[in-house]
Amino acid sequence: MESLSKLSHDPLQHTTTLPSTLLSQQLHSIFLKLLSFSTVILLASIEAFFILHQWKPIFHFLFLCSFILFFILKIFLSKAPPVYLVDFSCFKPPSFCRIPFASFLENASLFQFHDAESLSFMAKILTTSGQSEETCVPPALHYIPPKTHLRESIKEVHMVLFPVMEDLLSKTGLSPRDIDILIVNCSGFCPCPSFSSIIINKYSMRSDIKSYTLSGMGCSASALAIDMAQSLLKIHRNSYALVLSTEILSSGWYSGNDRTKLLLNCLFRTGSAAILLSNRKESKKYSKYILFRTLRTQRAFDDKAYFSAFREEDSEGNLGVTLKRDLLQVAGETLRSNITVLGYSILPLSEKLWHGVSILWKKFIDKSSEIYVPNFKTVIQHFCLPTSGRPVIREIAKGLKLGDRDMEAALMTLHRFGNQSSSSLWYELAYLEAKESVNKGDKVWQLGMGSGPKCNSVVWECIRPIIGESKRGPWADCICRYPIMDLD
Repeated sequence: MESLSKLSHDPLQHTTTLPSTLLSQQLHSIFLKLLSFSTVILLASIEAFFILHQWKPIFHFLFLCSFILFFILKIFLSKAPPVYLVDFSCFKPPSFCRIPFASFLENASLFQFHDAESLSFMAKILTTSGQSEETCVPPALHYIPPKTHLRESIKEVHMVLFPVMEDLLSKTGLSPRDIDILIVNCSGFCPCPSFSSIIINKYSMRSDIKSYTLSGMGCSASALAIDMAQSLLKIHRNSYALVLSTEILSSGWYSGNDRTKLLLNCLFRTGSAAILLSNRKESKKYSKYILFRTLRTQRAFDDKAYFSAFREEDSEGNLGVTLKRDLLQVAGETLRSNITVLGYSILPLSEKLWHGVSILWKKFIDKSSEIYVPNFKTVIQHFCLPTSGRPVIREIAKGLKLGDRDMEAALMTLHRFGNQSSSSLWYELAYLEAKESVNKGDKVWQLGMGSGPKCNSVVWECIRPIIGESKRGPWADCICRYPIMDLD
């Protein structure tokens, strides 16, 4: 791993040598602009010549054909290249981070922050959440009282991000300096320097890397980061984009007794993921997936939705995230708007037709009738749902008319690792790969929902057989024990 961090490079070379990838991108952009300008000038000059010399209409026709051909070529040349998911890695928390229910509740009672009613409430949440006794929290939360200051949070950043990034680079054979775009997302912790700066400093990445840090996006942040990376890869050709997703828990422990804020103490667990994307032509040969569709929707414009999940202080000044009672209703409305748009872009005509007819029937003929829910399984073979809790998973699956097998990845990820916020989607995909369920040509739908509220969809298409993943990754030592279907 040493070769991946703090590589020794001449600092003068960083500032005086223009990287080849940046130079090629600039030359390509300049070439397209010059070609467009020169072609327009040439065609305009030819048409002016025809008019002045009163040439026959056939020449004007040829000119028009040339003009159309030019624009067709321009569209072809400027078309964004496909985005490939080369590979991804998920963090396997060390065994000393494991927090069984009894240990969690004993520690919470010794913190002297929580009263008996709060402890009883947290015990009930733990036993009904769908989590197992193997989930993990960072070392800072094993102390009594928990260490929630900045230094411990930075240590947690190093613990969850450095190993997962090094594992991904090792699997793909890339150097940190091969990365052109870096996006890091974490919702509740925002250090200075930023997450992306921490990564760039650790691995001595290039001076011209495009780096971004996303915060406050909740559990949907990873799917949102993929959409952002896709937009950047449309502009920056022949590039690699690295997305790092995590949640830092040591800075987010709620030390009060407000029940609406205690939920996150019980649900969130340690996890992180590193995802490598590319728009290079040669990446198709060894990538796992091609990006089929992304979609982002939100309801922050509505006050009720906006305040349904809100970070604020309680009456005693303890900071925490309030989850309102109407959160599930808001989440349902947010999800509905997302799947409606997504459905009309990917579903077959027959499903769109049935859905449209049912809407008209309910509006004009029978207002008591139900609107037809399209069958997404006609297009999507695998589903990665939000791991916000067992009841939430089942409600989402019910709304989409999914079966037990379709929500298996979400339920098993919640059981083994807990709710790891934005990175949970990748533990679910790792589960599907470890079970060797994903075949070439299959489509996988990653559905992320987060505060704001917002809903983000990412649909991947598998482009090569995926085998051997059961022997590596976060599920390597336990995949043989899953699925555990009796979780109720």
